[in-house]
Amino acid sequence: MIEHNPVSATEPRRVRVAVIGAGDRGQVYASWIKSNPTRAQLVAVADPLEYRRELVAGAEQDVQRFDTWQDLVAQPKVADLAIVATQDVHHSAPAIALAEAGYAVLLEKPIAPTEQECNDIIDAIDRTGVMFGICHVLRYTPYTKMVKNAVDSGVLGQIMDIQHLEPVGWWHQAHSYVRGKWRQEETASPMLLAKSCHDIDWIRYIAGVPIEKIVSFGDLTHFTQANKPAAAGEARRCTDCALVNECPYSAPKIYLGAFDRDGYKWPTSVIAEIPTREAIQDALESGPYGRCVYECDNDVVDHQSVMMQLQGGMQATFTMTAFSEQTHRQTRIFGSHGYLECDGENMRVLDFRTGEFRDSHIGDFGGSNAADGHGGGDAGLMDAFIQAIESESPELITSGARESLASHLAVFAAEKSRRDGTIHQVPVEPTRHASTTTITKE
Repeated sequence: MIEHNPVSATEPRRVRVAVIGAGDRGQVYASWIKSNPTRAQLVAVADPLEYRRELVAGAEQDVQRFDTWQDLVAQPKVADLAIVATQDVHHSAPAIALAEAGYAVLLEKPIAPTEQECNDIIDAIDRTGVMFGICHVLRYTPYTKMVKNAVDSGVLGQIMDIQHLEPVGWWHQAHSYVRGKWRQEETASPMLLAKSCHDIDWIRYIAGVPIEKIVSFGDLTHFTQANKPAAAGEARRCTDCALVNECPYSAPKIYLGAFDRDGYKWPTSVIAEIPTREAIQDALESGPYGRCVYECDNDVVDHQSVMMQLQGGMQATFTMTAFSEQTHRQTRIFGSHGYLECDGENMRVLDFRTGEFRDSHIGDFGGSNAADGHGGGDAGLMDAFIQAIESESPELITSGARESLASHLAVFAAEKSRRDGTIHQVPVEPTRHASTTTITKE
């Protein structure tokens, strides 16, 4: 049973929230809480960096500050909900400990970097019975609801094929997956898990049936030293490079340009603690985000394709590429009685029975990236989870434990396929020791 705040008969109950990890994602969720003071209350923040704790807590003196999540868990329970927004490799221990302490847990994606850790976390959720969700924010966008409603309406007939594209964007790839925290599998997770578990999960959600078999191809092709332009010479930083004004991956062009255009928010907020142009310039001259993209220690792929067979004979293909505009996902769905295409804002449906097109526009819910709230997904996720706690209705959380584990197991299977060149089978009903099995090539 969720603990309730003692409130008067006229005062609405607010869900008490603790944020574990005060980086960019933690700041986003804390911002939603502050924007919805009648529904939620930030009561604690845990992060090893004081400036990030203060950034999230703000001027609120009654927000408890902790250096570590262990310090928070060691105290009597302080909140109804704990949001775990630490780095990927640090998800397992706090998520399990918080569940065992009786907190509802909202966990940033991915669940964890390994199958074993994912199973351990979901085991803890099953054992404790706490409310739980994964931050698959794409499920909570108004756009996704529009597409899901169209598919479920039957206008397309039987779904045969889904084609789905994630255009990561040339500069976003350079920021997060070449220079940034997700550049190495060992210190973070494979690219497909870190960036595109959203998309495999989205395909499964829209299709409404499990993924049964999967195969994948992908590689790190461009962002290597072999592709460094000769004119760059020995420069290892953009600020020292003769191509600083020409290279598409020029750090000054990306970050100073973003600051001048949009101010101090993601991605510039990631690279400098102080919101000034001078601080960003200093970071480019000495920090990791000023490095030449051809001289980094990255090893995650820069393009990958996945092909899936879903239950009932449906097929789906997914492409993730760095070499694109950074924009909304794009999807085509082919059915026996209709065709649907959508681009994150607009949807067109062709009904084969009438030969007519129907166009829908979702409206302005922001851009696709983290700075713009993932097209309304960040707010939609928080609204759903807070409402689930308010009403004690876990069914409002569409990205629950077993559902999210199933899509993660598909991602792990795809990564195994990418490495060994074989088709892999994905468990339809994930269980405690569920793992992917190989289908040997004939």
